[in-house]
Amino acid sequence: MSTVDQTDLLRRARNRRAAGAAVTAGTATATAAVTPAPEDRSAEPTGPAPLSHAQQRMWLMDHLGQGGALYNVPLATRLRGPLDHAALAAALTGLTERHAVLRTRYPRRGEEPYQRIDPVVPVPLPVLDATGPEQLAAEAARPFDLVTGPVLRAVLLRHGPEDHTLLLTIHHIAVDGGSLPFLASELGALYRAARDGVPSQLPPPAPSYADYARQERAREAELTSAADTLAAGLSGARPLSLLRPVPPGARERRAALHAAPLDPAVVVGLRGLGGRHGATLFTVVLAAAFAALRTASGQDDLVLGCASGHRARPEFRRTVGLAVNTLAVRANPSGDPSFAELLGLVRTALLDAQRHHEVPFDLVVERLGAASRGADGTPLLSVSCDLVQAVEPLALPGLEAENVELDLGLAKFGLALLVEDGPRPRVLVQHDRDAVDGTVAARLADAFAAVLTAVAGDPDLPLSALPGERLAAAEHPVVAALSADPAVAEAAVVETPDGPPLAYAVVRGPVTPSGSALRAALRGLLPAAELPLAVTLVDRLPRHPDGTLDRDRLPGATPRAQGPLAEDPSAEGPLDVVRQAYGELLGATPPADGDFFALGGHSLVAVQLAERLRTRTGLPLTGLDILEQRTPRALAALLATRAEERRAALAQAGGRPQDAAARARTTGARTGTVLLTGATGGVGAAVLQELIAQGRPVRVLVRPESAHLPALNGAEVAEGDLGDLDSLRRAVDGVDAVIHCACTFTDHATDLAAMRALVDGWRGGPFVFVSSIDAYGRPAGTEVPEGSPSGASVTPYGQAKLDCERILFEAAAGRGQAIAVRAPIVWGPHHRLRDQLRWGATGPLYQAALAGRPIGLPDSQEWHGASWVHAAALARALTACLTPGHPAAGRVVNAVSGHLSWADFTAELVRLLGSDSPIAATADADEELRRPWHYRADVLADALAPEPGEDWRGVLAAMVR
Repeated sequence: MSTVDQTDLLRRARNRRAAGAAVTAGTATATAAVTPAPEDRSAEPTGPAPLSHAQQRMWLMDHLGQGGALYNVPLATRLRGPLDHAALAAALTGLTERHAVLRTRYPRRGEEPYQRIDPVVPVPLPVLDATGPEQLAAEAARPFDLVTGPVLRAVLLRHGPEDHTLLLTIHHIAVDGGSLPFLASELGALYRAARDGVPSQLPPPAPSYADYARQERAREAELTSAADTLAAGLSGARPLSLLRPVPPGARERRAALHAAPLDPAVVVGLRGLGGRHGATLFTVVLAAAFAALRTASGQDDLVLGCASGHRARPEFRRTVGLAVNTLAVRANPSGDPSFAELLGLVRTALLDAQRHHEVPFDLVVERLGAASRGADGTPLLSVSCDLVQAVEPLALPGLEAENVELDLGLAKFGLALLVEDGPRPRVLVQHDRDAVDGTVAARLADAFAAVLTAVAGDPDLPLSALPGERLAAAEHPVVAALSADPAVAEAAVVETPDGPPLAYAVVRGPVTPSGSALRAALRGLLPAAELPLAVTLVDRLPRHPDGTLDRDRLPGATPRAQGPLAEDPSAEGPLDVVRQAYGELLGATPPADGDFFALGGHSLVAVQLAERLRTRTGLPLTGLDILEQRTPRALAALLATRAEERRAALAQAGGRPQDAAARARTTGARTGTVLLTGATGGVGAAVLQELIAQGRPVRVLVRPESAHLPALNGAEVAEGDLGDLDSLRRAVDGVDAVIHCACTFTDHATDLAAMRALVDGWRGGPFVFVSSIDAYGRPAGTEVPEGSPSGASVTPYGQAKLDCERILFEAAAGRGQAIAVRAPIVWGPHHRLRDQLRWGATGPLYQAALAGRPIGLPDSQEWHGASWVHAAALARALTACLTPGHPAAGRVVNAVSGHLSWADFTAELVRLLGSDSPIAATADADEELRRPWHYRADVLADALAPEPGEDWRGVLAAMVR
């Protein structure tokens, strides 16, 4: 057996006989007629299309920086002959015209991504002189920007006048293996038509992928119920024992591929075996994979993944897009059955999984919760199996075509067992170098080939008689004894030249032992001569690129050296609390520097984790804090800082930490008291400082865990939040004015209900509502007067602000002066405003600059940019509105410090971040950046006049630091 170059396995799968044939054990599905449909019917009036479940997961991984080239789908073909460049460019443009998903990008509204279909524009087809294989690989691995697009790019590498390599690279969010044959066939037809100057004669395109995604989301309740059933069927399953825990931190997913040849007669025999048992060749291969892994791991109960097409519905059979799902197939061949009996068991399990092929596996993972991972954090579904064929080249009429293999060197699964069908069949075993030892993978490839050969000749052999061996390496007695402790995830031993060995352990779990405790436990398990000198706790075991232990990087790897790297886990402190909460939600207690995303975390888990830690620590924490801090150690440091703030409250209040808030609660409303909501946010904190500076009595509405923060300023505390309507009514009772800053940003129903509750309890005096310029939508002109009518395309967030304004003004009659202040982007040194710079409206620009990615800006001659306001200036404007008879009374007014072009903003951002991101004007820049509007702010101009330090460059520098 030999190690071969990594190939793009998705491209191999594109020529599988049919999208469902490889995963359907038995009957083939007949091809149904395609129903023509207009390509852009996903546009208005139905509104922007959501992402499908498969797209949502891929988008999230990309958004969190975990995608890279992993989801690039490159297709490279050597073309020899008279190539018509213009015809090929026209054919590529024709593909995007027929399939809108190829010209779709994925911006956000609020926190939710959506599908934005761009108009048809010519697909660039640059021609470059070929310089070598590295050039092709580098172009194929170049990352995509899903926000700005495009998701398809093409390049021609010229080797000679009639010798070129065509490279098409498409992001996986837009295609799957089942899409590629359609695209290849249509590209050839469109090229022929463009070259010959005749119509293409292609049938009308299938319904758009946007329609597919809408239909999937419309079945959410049905799919969720089915996911519950599938999750129940995986209860008690465990990951393959051959997989080792992947080190925490960003996953590199470095892949290796091992191959073993198969005699063509073996494949003929396997196909005949399947025919006799009513099973496809893939089912036989899958059963052989179960048999090989059972022997190698010593596990009877195994779960393997395989790909399944979603295109069961006739109308979507020819729809191009990401319509693939992962099926979890579980088999438990206890005892010693024959291979034929195992084949029947696997066939039944596969058919059962195939009945639920439309249920997104992400939904199943959500239902499994912590059970979706092993105790050491290894995902349950880390091993896959597939039947693939050698890649066919993109055939263009009149040209000789030859496929060009590309090695991106990346692995989507920890371990994949494959059989490549064709004239020269072979077994392929691909593995993540961090997850599986290279030697183990190589031996497994040989064993898999031997099992396939044996069962092709005699399927009645019992499993115990099949070729193979237990591949778990013989363990050092110290490693075996340590690994028997449930708290130990990994262990290693280093022998010393003239003394006892040194032992190392990675511990996980809600209650973890110290190194000395582990060594003490070994006394009762091992002879004294075998005891290690010390057991040192480490966050992870260092390894070489091939996965073997890197002994030189272990701490104290010299005689008599000792001392743990990690903190003593027995010591109670913020780090222990954080690690325990991580473990409860992610299925494995991570090391101190374990990365939240690498451990399987996502935005929903971040919110749940923040709420759990708020409850346990009594300290303020948000999901955004989790996403930004990422590791338990960093999060514990943040909590320690906030605990110190609470101790400052103790020193100032002269009592226990909670006394500062408690005393404020018992003060009661004084004459002139202003109710302030959102006092712990970026805007609210600035308003609170301004009110205190003016000597006004303030009552703040805050959550209990954050009550000590505003109490430091002597404010009266009203505990509650926007979702607790009774707390809002109690908070507004008895006050003489209201400044309402708080907002959920995404839960618009809660925002509207909160506004109704506040105005119900409002008895008089000024009521100032912090609204947003999003309420203007996209006005017709570029100069926007205060309170002018809303234009087109008001976002849901902007509409919620409009509705809140209406509720306030309708309630104001006879009560007091109501004012809606529409603010743009708010900048200031508060950490919440820093978060918005990084992840809010300017987030795509910030993240691109941070990563050094190219930044595309609108290429129009018209000015485009952002309006902004300094938090301190906005606070002055809001408090000025409390003046009786203020000119803003009863009106909608704007609070804007200035207008800044995107070119100036991005240039300064790149400079501050020390980035090398190129900035260019492009025709395909994000539509959200096409903002030509200047908002007048006449009524509040005096209060908004900038003070020292409120220039845009100064505040940006303060926020980036």
